[in-house]
Amino acid sequence: MTVSARRVLLLVLAALGAYTGGWAYFLTGSWYRSFPGFGLSWLPVLGPYNEHLAKDTGALYLALAALSCCAARWAGDRRLTAVTVLTWLVFSVPHLVHHLRHLDMYGTTDQVLNGVVLGFFAAAAAALAVPAPCAVRARPRPRR
Repeated sequence: MTVSARRVLLLVLAALGAYTGGWAYFLTGSWYRSFPGFGLSWLPVLGPYNEHLAKDTGALYLALAALSCCAARWAGDRRLTAVTVLTWLVFSVPHLVHHLRHLDMYGTTDQVLNGVVLGFFAAAAAALAVPAPCAVRARPRPRR
């Protein structure tokens, strides 16, 4: 993946993290009642409202967004990108697995969207793990 493509994908992750995190942290009740938005509501079926848990979730997503912004800014830095990839994978893979094991409480559309949305985060992190192509250097011409 090129550095430009890496930067774009990191910015998409940052935007989605900021959307979820900002909403969950600053408008906790609204987030609980109507996340992910667009007329859908995935959280009330998971259990009773818990402000502390919602704020912690928001703070986590905001932290992921901040890390992703930094990694996008310095997208050529392999170590920072690797840390960002690892962090997203450590969060998104268990998150995806948990939700895939508990889809029975949703209708078909919500089941599919849960898998697609949460799968996107894991797939995006995995895509970022693909090393950037190395620049091919031209061999210097011998002097005569």
